[in-house]
Amino acid sequence: MKYVRIPMDRIAVLIGHEGKTKQYIEQKTNIPIEINSETGEVTIDDHEIESPFIIFKVENIIKAIGRGFSPQQAFKLFHDDYDLFIFDIRDYVKKKSSHIHRVKARIIGTDGKTKRILEEITGSNISIYGHTISVIGDIIDIDITKKAIDKLLQGSKHATVYRYVEQSMKELRLHQGF
Repeated sequence: MKYVRIPMDRIAVLIGHEGKTKQYIEQKTNIPIEINSETGEVTIDDHEIESPFIIFKVENIIKAIGRGFSPQQAFKLFHDDYDLFIFDIRDYVKKKSSHIHRVKARIIGTDGKTKRILEEITGSNISIYGHTISVIGDIIDIDITKKAIDKLLQGSKHATVYRYVEQSMKELRLHQGF
């Protein structure tokens, strides 16, 4: 058995309308999931599963939904070439809520501009929820997104980060032959 705890306000999203999200995950993976809506604990039954990799995928999908992604965004993690990464803002600033709020605002940007630019250039999805910043992206592109967010969390100027992302994506596309 594997256990994942998600925030209480994300339980309904994981279950989905008439249980459809939970059912979809179970049908696609043949792995039973139990959701305790009083504690936020999700139990993943990993008995009789041939591939531990599929358990890892289910665990990441549940974590992604718990961190604020829509089920459709989280379902990208079914594909082998997508990954999830979660930053804990408290690793970068003091645990005071005002510091966390300030850093979250840097990542979001005015009217969501910074988040939107990073998502558009890298093709990743970014979710800012609670004291975390999470990224779902192609395993190649996600490294650029992670470095960009890390730079912003450490206080780099937005323009510097945008230049870094644009240059890195350009180099990556050249190496891939696009």
